[in-house]
Amino acid sequence: MLLKTIIQGKIEFGTEKAYDMAVKMYKQRAEKYYKNDVMFTEDEIFFPEELSLSIPRLVKQVYDKSFKNTSVLLEYVVQFGLAGEMDIWQIDDGTIRHFKHLEPSSDKAAVQSYLKGKGLVDQTGKEEEAIKALNKAIEKYDRHAQAYERRGKVNFMLKKYHDALRDYNKCLAIDPNNPYAYFGKALVLIQDGKKEESLESLELAIKKSVALQSIHWKARRTKGKIHFELKQFEKAEFDLKLFANRKFTEDNPNYIKNKEGHFLYAQTLAALDKYIEAIEQYDLAVAFEEKKISIPTARIIRFRGLAKKKAGKNGYLKDIKDAAEMGDAPAAKLLKELA
Repeated sequence: MLLKTIIQGKIEFGTEKAYDMAVKMYKQRAEKYYKNDVMFTEDEIFFPEELSLSIPRLVKQVYDKSFKNTSVLLEYVVQFGLAGEMDIWQIDDGTIRHFKHLEPSSDKAAVQSYLKGKGLVDQTGKEEEAIKALNKAIEKYDRHAQAYERRGKVNFMLKKYHDALRDYNKCLAIDPNNPYAYFGKALVLIQDGKKEESLESLELAIKKSVALQSIHWKARRTKGKIHFELKQFEKAEFDLKLFANRKFTEDNPNYIKNKEGHFLYAQTLAALDKYIEAIEQYDLAVAFEEKKISIPTARIIRFRGLAKKKAGKNGYLKDIKDAAEMGDAPAAKLLKELA
């Protein structure tokens, strides 16, 4: 059975010895164990000038056996690597059937230091320890793109924005297909007030990722938000509509941004005088419950009331009253003006 397969990533081997061994084992195993029923020949994915295995992105209908053979073979040769990562998806009618995230996990110093630092990045209070481990990974292998990207994230968390931007740029100089670095760079530019400039990095984060990755939707939502703030409402509508229509599972980092996504989309539609559609999005924003509320429900109800008023719909006054009773000061002021 043919199934949609997506593969993307890059693995760097660091030395000719490790690279040659990876190529040799790939070729031998492809011939001996899999009778060449794999998706790639070694010449298609190994690049001696960079000592790397690189698949920028492949989207193809592949037979299940060939997919499994290739997946297992890539998982094996990746372990000869020093840095990098690779993602493999098999999709059946829109549902992810198999997924693998591959990265080196050998006992090499650069590998172990990176894995230690990566594991500490999101642990509160472990930022300096994470940077120390990532520094060690970079000292052992100065082309470690992922270590630069993770260190950039920690520097951003520590509000060391200049250092964060430097790390993101170093990552992208080595691996121009890293969506996380583009997204991180965009956040630094936004922090620096360079919203217009950030849009290029956000667009690249979207292009260099696939819709199966949470980073794709983080970048999409952020890009829509920046367009909205720049009053580029038609461009904002495009990105925010895609985000609002996407169904996220509760374990997806974008799930808790659903409320904000529907609200921003509603605000954009209202700015384009599409009040009926805006009301529908305000309804969805109000209905969505999240553990960490970033936008007060009273504020959403107030704007929904204003949209109903401009659309000539009943119920706008009730919304404004309800918002005022919930403690929304602008709604209370508006209620007095309407009275």
